[in-house]
Amino acid sequence: MKVLVVGAHGKVGRHIVSQLNQSEGHEVTAMIRDESQKETIEAWGADNTVIADLEGDISHAFSDKDAVVFAAGSGPSTGGDKTLLIDLWGALKTIDESVKQGVKRFVMLSAMRAEDPESGPEKIRHYLVAKKLADDHLAATGLDYTIVRPGPLTNEEGTGNARIAPLLHGVDGQITREDTARVIVETLETENTIGKTFDVLNGSEDIETALKNL
Repeated sequence: MKVLVVGAHGKVGRHIVSQLNQSEGHEVTAMIRDESQKETIEAWGADNTVIADLEGDISHAFSDKDAVVFAAGSGPSTGGDKTLLIDLWGALKTIDESVKQGVKRFVMLSAMRAEDPESGPEKIRHYLVAKKLADDHLAATGLDYTIVRPGPLTNEEGTGNARIAPLLHGVDGQITREDTARVIVETLETENTIGKTFDVLNGSEDIETALKNL
């Protein structure tokens, strides 16, 4: 599977690139913002790199791809301007370009509570609103989509396990960025995840099993 990773230089994206590189049957193209990121991303295992800025033209990045993973994000602590440009507008552009160029499989890295932004902490509601609008747009396209909504992210070492369900509201927890990436990588080829949206926290069930049990 030829996979384009948008946001490959990010904290989750770098794990996605590395894990895809270690999985058989995938050719990974890392979309990066500028040439200075190329050496680092190649060290993480990208087969190819393409320079494209979400705030500009990205059409050239999608040629001959089987799947797109959108892992870009301004982060919940940034101002509304970057959230609008990256988490909303950048995501919409990526979705629309996938449709235009016939890329059928699309995995979106979203966030818990994006389905109901007003239920989230006030300081990140602008971020959750952007995620919801992007998620809703994706779900309406007809793409073979999956929307992955992790809880609070940590930089701890991955466990290989997770708790996965359509909604995990009221459940305390976090999830490592490495495990979030593993969920996304496994999701790409887990057919029963197509057309589904789910929350993810660290848990006790093997990630592959948890996905198949959705």
